[in-house]
Amino acid sequence: MTKSGRRPLVAGNWKMNGLRASIAVVEAVRNGLTPELGESTDVLICPPSTLIASCVAAAYGSPIAIGGQNLHAKPSGAFTGSISAEMLADLGASYVIVGHSERRAYHHETDDGVHAKALAARRAGLCGIICVGETKEEREEGRTLDIVRAQLAIGVPKGASARDTVIAYEPVWAIGTGLTPTPADIAEVHASLREMLGQLIGAEAQAVRILYGGSVKPSNARELMAVENVDGALVGGASLVAEDFLGIARAYLR
Repeated sequence: MTKSGRRPLVAGNWKMNGLRASIAVVEAVRNGLTPELGESTDVLICPPSTLIASCVAAAYGSPIAIGGQNLHAKPSGAFTGSISAEMLADLGASYVIVGHSERRAYHHETDDGVHAKALAARRAGLCGIICVGETKEEREEGRTLDIVRAQLAIGVPKGASARDTVIAYEPVWAIGTGLTPTPADIAEVHASLREMLGQLIGAEAQAVRILYGGSVKPSNARELMAVENVDGALVGGASLVAEDFLGIARAYLR
């Protein structure tokens, strides 16, 4: 447990990486999950949609959850190439990432669109991981808190709860760059997000997990995960290597 009593979540986002041979990574994570680690920390892997069913099968009977990386807000329809929340749930997924910065940047997703997708996740019984984060320019302009609070204010649906919502703070400039904010910077942002959540959903905000993401690796995980209001990690590249991903999850072992 984190100091707050919220159960930590370490989530791996494989992005557009992984072929059928990559199922071996899930198997290796499963084999490396000691009872102590499985009892202390929630572990989630979000592979490409082509591998979700196979990953669910590989994780069967273990504490590992499988999630999607994106979804369409509608349950069905003429949306060629899209995947709905219901389809993800039908494959065995239990989480889905919503509004990742790469989706915002490369696919022009808006805060309103993120809100609609978060509602869709809830509709299908999935837990939506709502991502927020600032660019390098926005940070240099001193606008970090304004940006992430605005993204959160629009993105989080009314009535959101810890059961169906996780927040992930990912400074865009830190994703895949090897750069990370200082612990003090992360603490400031997470405290502000927690306060904004309180305005949006009341007392339930204290139960919602807020993850940090952005160049998290085994060597810095313990320091980052110890920051106040950090309830786990959304991990990119390091989640593709089983031992690195497990090393991050082990940050919660004492």
